[in-house]
Amino acid sequence: MSQNAETRKNSTELKFQDSSVDKNDSPVGNREAARLEQLGYTQELRREFSLWSMAALCMCLMATWEALSSVLGSAIVAGGAPCLFYNYVLSFVCTIAITLSLGEIASIYPTAGGQYHWVAALSPASTRSAAAWFTGWISIGGQIVLTASAAFAAALQIQGMVVLNNDTYSPERYQGMLIFWLILVYAAVMNIWGHKLLPHVNLLSAVLHVAGFLAVFVTLAVMAPKNDAKFVFVETINSSGWSSDGVSWLVGLLSAVYPFLGYDAACHMAEEMPDASRNVPIAMVGSSVVNGLIGFAYCIMLLYSTGPIDEVLTTPTGFPYMQIFLDATKSNAGTTLLSLTITLTAIAATVAGVASTSRTLWAFARDSATPFHQQISKVDRMSEVPFNSITVVTVLQMLLGFIYLGNSTAFNAILAMAIIGMYISYILPVIYMLLYGRPSMSQSAYGPFRLGKVFGVAMNVISIVWLIVAIVFSTFPSTLPAAAETMNYSSVVMAGWVLFGAVYYLTGGWKEFKVPVVGQSTVLDGTPVSKR
Repeated sequence: MSQNAETRKNSTELKFQDSSVDKNDSPVGNREAARLEQLGYTQELRREFSLWSMAALCMCLMATWEALSSVLGSAIVAGGAPCLFYNYVLSFVCTIAITLSLGEIASIYPTAGGQYHWVAALSPASTRSAAAWFTGWISIGGQIVLTASAAFAAALQIQGMVVLNNDTYSPERYQGMLIFWLILVYAAVMNIWGHKLLPHVNLLSAVLHVAGFLAVFVTLAVMAPKNDAKFVFVETINSSGWSSDGVSWLVGLLSAVYPFLGYDAACHMAEEMPDASRNVPIAMVGSSVVNGLIGFAYCIMLLYSTGPIDEVLTTPTGFPYMQIFLDATKSNAGTTLLSLTITLTAIAATVAGVASTSRTLWAFARDSATPFHQQISKVDRMSEVPFNSITVVTVLQMLLGFIYLGNSTAFNAILAMAIIGMYISYILPVIYMLLYGRPSMSQSAYGPFRLGKVFGVAMNVISIVWLIVAIVFSTFPSTLPAAAETMNYSSVVMAGWVLFGAVYYLTGGWKEFKVPVVGQSTVLDGTPVSKR
């Protein structure tokens, strides 16, 4: 074990030495703790999540069919119903390629650090520190924004339901921000004081996720007036202002990419579930497949049920799906009930997102990679959760609420920021795996989830191409001409986050950063593990 790893191991042991709970009192726990130790870390968090509860967490954080509802309007503006349908199919296929690619790497290196740890393990020594650090920094930024987007969507949906039931209510931006903050506080409270309930809450949220889909799907199938197949699959409508239909269509990718973000949550919770090398990839891929299939069915039904475009896009609720539900049920109460399933899932996604994001920040601080890393990397001895990390993540997300006060299209900007940040953190480890890991890695170095040489290369290449296209077009304004209030500021905000990180790293952060260097793997009790 390297000196940095030994120092980190000793420091984490000191922080946790007073805990009376032995998390390694079973053969599985002993094996997992030993594997984590060979990666340079000490077991500090409880392994409370089963494969089912982790898959449920990923499903609720992705909330694919619910997210589709929230972004329906931007897709219709960009290219009509076919834009959403074909982009969704393409995004679904490419997302599976990404989850397979990341799942293979997660099976080799099952730590809460996720992407930045993988880059450190796979990159050349000459660029290892900078590559790993910036991957971690961007990953945290993307996760903060992604989680905030779920809370933000829920807040605006609550205002939309009030408008639906009260014609005299005029929604104010500051009210939306306050609701947004309230949801984030609830998520923090659940993660700090309700953490033992999280596995059970995730399972219940997954039940709501599926039951809500069935309720909405059946209601639309039976009660909604239907468009013809030509409207759904053929008739394109470019209302975005972009002169090129192709560019407008690609800008509409935002609506199909966003519903598939969040599957990497399993990676960041790897130190809280048994047999992580096997279960993390299964949770990632499984949740993506299930959500993708549910979302596919919902996408078709929603598009068939879309009423007059002008009415849908100008609905006073601000959400086209609410107008579709209202046209189908002819009832404010029925529309509210159906819409509530989407909002409650968004709130559940916020809780799951805070859990995943806080673990990533905690792991990054554990490697002395952040300002005030000694405080952020602490684990509360009584609750056994990273209290300080959860608090920091929540405060940073609350600050994003101020964007909404100055920009009426802040929701789309936040969605774009989430895509940019998350996709950059996905693409870097896949590139390093393709260029450096796969050509030199021995058979014993792989975990139990392995793609094979030919299939693995194919999945890596598809992932990289898709990720690049999505990142580029996520920076474009959704409509033209772009005014100050409708401009896409996502790239500016992300650039500011990266610039702040670069200043910290270059002015001394690189000296503090304990790079998680991982070399050849060995086998422990029949399970591949990595050795320092």
